[in-house]
Amino acid sequence: MIHPEPSVSAQAERLVELGVPELGGITAGQLREHAAALRGAALPADPGAGRPVLAVHPSFVSTARLTPLLSRGGRAGFVVVDMSDLDEFTPTDDVRLPDAPLYLVGDVTRDDDMLGWTPTDAHAELARRGRTPLTISEGVSWLLQEPEMLEPGKCFMCIGSRKRKTDGGLDSRTPALWISGGTGRDGRENRGAPKLGWCWANNHHTWLGFASAAGRVCRDSAQAATAEA
Repeated sequence: MIHPEPSVSAQAERLVELGVPELGGITAGQLREHAAALRGAALPADPGAGRPVLAVHPSFVSTARLTPLLSRGGRAGFVVVDMSDLDEFTPTDDVRLPDAPLYLVGDVTRDDDMLGWTPTDAHAELARRGRTPLTISEGVSWLLQEPEMLEPGKCFMCIGSRKRKTDGGLDSRTPALWISGGTGRDGRENRGAPKLGWCWANNHHTWLGFASAAGRVCRDSAQAATAEA
């Protein structure tokens, strides 16, 4: 599938509007150039109901800095206080991020059919389906473009990101994005705001699906596709 140019351009303009270039230390023009290089990128064939998303690589702008750009009902997104180590949540062994400031994630879906599954079981099921789980930076990137994908009772985990412990094992927390109820340490002022938090890897949550995609492509892939055409 060839990703249509207007969608890439529109998503790039959204990032410019939100101030992402400044956070990444580049100009708006440079960000547009990075996005323009993705035009014609060949995404996985036979897409489902999802859409391609212009993802911001965490080495360009960290997820912790990107999250406050989220908005719902006039309230900015936030990271829970007990996830100060967010930047230590890196891609799982089966996820490879393109080496580029911006890249495309194809056929992104929330996978509501897995509401109530455990992250551990969902990861195995996504692999069986030939899908790749979204990382937390990709999940935030998606909501920057489509904030309506965060709905009461239908939010999502991003199990493509996990933190490794010093012994090589995985931290038992899995990152997730949902709507704050404004209770506890979230604070009443954050009621209804987009919330980046975590859930235990072996717990069930009836309001959380598992965001996934068909694949990822970057500038080099787009240039190769153009050359072959």
